[in-house]
Amino acid sequence: MSQDNLVKLECAECKHINYRSRKNKKTLKNRLELKKYCPFCKKHTLHKETK
Repeated sequence: MSQDNLVKLECAECKHINYRSRKNKKTLKNRLELKKYCPFCKKHTLHKETK
């Protein structure tokens, strides 16, 4: 994976960075928001893209 396409996904509730994902920055201009499982909250929460 190239470093310029990697993004970190942070839990909106507990602020832990749980996932890393790829993003095509040419087609997606807005930040990613996905519902993923957070092992710290022990439930599915919204995860937002961070810098």
